[in-house]
Amino acid sequence: MLFGSIEAGGTKFVCGIGNEKGDILERLSLPTTTPEETLAGCEHFFEGKDVSAIGIGSFGPVDLDPSSATYGHIMNTPKLAWKHFDLFGAAKLRWNVPIGLDTDVNAAALAESKWGAAAGLQNCLYITVGTGIGAGAVVDGQMLKGISHPEMGHILVRRRHDDTYKGGCPYHTDCLEGLAAGPAIEARWGKKGVELQEDHKVWELEAFYLSEALVNYILTLAPKKIIMGGGVMKQRQLFPLIHHQVQQKLNDYVFFSQLTSEKIADYIVPPQLEDNAGIKGAMAIAQQAYDETS
Repeated sequence: MLFGSIEAGGTKFVCGIGNEKGDILERLSLPTTTPEETLAGCEHFFEGKDVSAIGIGSFGPVDLDPSSATYGHIMNTPKLAWKHFDLFGAAKLRWNVPIGLDTDVNAAALAESKWGAAAGLQNCLYITVGTGIGAGAVVDGQMLKGISHPEMGHILVRRRHDDTYKGGCPYHTDCLEGLAAGPAIEARWGKKGVELQEDHKVWELEAFYLSEALVNYILTLAPKKIIMGGGVMKQRQLFPLIHHQVQQKLNDYVFFSQLTSEKIADYIVPPQLEDNAGIKGAMAIAQQAYDETS
């Protein structure tokens, strides 16, 4: 059985075809332009392909409440051509197969829970740190959702006393994304993160803010594994700094073996699926949509 997947990003759409094991058999990358042009490219890719369902992991915010009148719509995105666009409805018009829709970061969380770093666990958290910051949680094998998907990249964190950067989030200024996403690193230090690899103070500060967030997530969700991906987290020197600061901030209030010095490096980890997490996650969403309608 074949499943189609679309990793719908703000910069590019990645279309794929794979099987129930998560193997990617075919893929194509398209630039994100207008909805009509981009989805026409996706339609051409799937033409003549015998897929049983298609899953979409989309950039957000996106309305995921099935009872909402705007279910499946992209909401207040800065990509104006996509603002309030009915992505789910447009997909249903193009493909006469079950369609599943979730966020891109939820898709990555689902993929890592099925085939990656959290395989075999019922609960995990996936956080991506790149141009923006987002997170998805798998709880008892299902994606965590309420009135919509969580926006964990926009939680408020304590500012470090010596940080004078005001923050770059257009909505909240100094939320987590405003202080720790890739553009914040560049705005604060005058260079992109890849040019600052050897500057220890850059990554100490970055680890400060990311560990602030992780402590909140641990205390709120108690995930069995935390996976950190995205472009910023390719700076692998961040992980031991984050491990240390998370332990320091928890201060033994919650004491589990996963949080000990011997095991924390196996608890807060890079993605096992690397850059394939999104497209594999959309494939998993397709499988769920198929199962729900069969």
